[in-house]
Amino acid sequence: MEAGNGMLFIGGYTPGTGGSGTGLTVVRREGNGELKALAETAATGPSFLAFHPRLPIVYAVLECEEGGVAAFSADAEGPALLAEGPSGGSYPCHVAVDPSGTWLSVANYGDGTVAVFRLGSSGLFDGRPHLFPGEGHGADPARQAGPHAHQSTFGPGRTLYATDLGTDRIRRFTTGAAPAPHPDGPVIMPAGMGPRHMARRDGRWYVAGELDGAIRVYDDGWRELGAVPATGSAGRNLVSHIDLSPDGRHLYAANRGPDTIAVFGFTGDGGLTLLAEVGCGGLWPRHFTVAGDHMYVANQRSDNVAVLALHDGVPVPTGLAFEVGSPSCVLPAPV
Repeated sequence: MEAGNGMLFIGGYTPGTGGSGTGLTVVRREGNGELKALAETAATGPSFLAFHPRLPIVYAVLECEEGGVAAFSADAEGPALLAEGPSGGSYPCHVAVDPSGTWLSVANYGDGTVAVFRLGSSGLFDGRPHLFPGEGHGADPARQAGPHAHQSTFGPGRTLYATDLGTDRIRRFTTGAAPAPHPDGPVIMPAGMGPRHMARRDGRWYVAGELDGAIRVYDDGWRELGAVPATGSAGRNLVSHIDLSPDGRHLYAANRGPDTIAVFGFTGDGGLTLLAEVGCGGLWPRHFTVAGDHMYVANQRSDNVAVLALHDGVPVPTGLAFEVGSPSCVLPAPV
C-alpha cells in the first residue's frame, strides 16, 4: 500500500551514526494527532528525507563518514530499498528534490560538497552526480574550520541555493541542462552567522544562523532587510529548522538549547515579529513539520516526536509523543 494522506515518515540517527534509532519509521496520524506505528525499515543514519513530487519514492541521506544516499518505496507497509549509492561527500545531512522531479541535491556537511543527481523517469539516480566541492572557512575556528554544506533549496529561476555553515555563504547553482555554479557567485553572509536552514515567502528569504541564533531577512537581490533573535530566551541557542506555516501567515523556528518552537508573524515589509514561543515537547528539536491541525517535532535527544496542536497557527503542547530513537526528520507523505 502506497503512503498518502495521514502518513508521516521519520528518519534519524542509528547505532554507528551517533544515535539509537532503527532507520525509517512510518506512522499514521489519528484524529487527535496521536501517532501510531505502521512499519520500520532498517537504514544507516537516514537523517533527512525528501519525497519525489509525483512518484511514491522517499529519498534519504545516510549520514556517515563515507556518505550515502538512498531511494525507498514510499510504502506504508514498509519502505523497500530501491537504490543506494555514495552521496559524493562525507556526512550528508540534507536532501531535496526539485519540483519537476529532474534533480536531487545532497548537502554533504562533512567536507562541504554539494552533489546534484539527475533522476530518471523512474525516479532513480541516472548516472554519476555533479559534484561541487566547498572551499574556505569562517570566523569560528571550532565550527568553521572548513566548508559545511547544510541545506539545499530549489528556488525560482532554476537556481539551487545551498547554505554553507562553515564559510558563511549561500552557494548558488543553475540547474538547466546540467548543474553549474551560478555566474553571480555565492551570497556572503555576516561573519560567524553559520547559515543553516532557510525559507522563502513573497520575494523574501529568511535564513537561520545556527551559530549566532538569529533569523535574517533578505530580498530577492540578497540585500539584508533586518534580523531578529530566533528565541526570546537567554543563553546559547543553536537554531535548527525554520519553515513557513502552510497558509504562509507564520514562520516557525526550532531552538536547541531553549528547546522551544518560536512563532513569528510578518510585518508589512516582510519583516518578522515574535508572537509566541512554546516548549517543543522534548529535548533538542532538530526538525518539525505541520500536518493537518498539528505540528510534529523531532526531538533528537529525548527520543520522541512530540505532538503539538495548532491554535490559530500557534503550537500548543498536547502531552502526546511518539517514542522513536534519535529522530532528526519528520515529513508527511504526499497525498
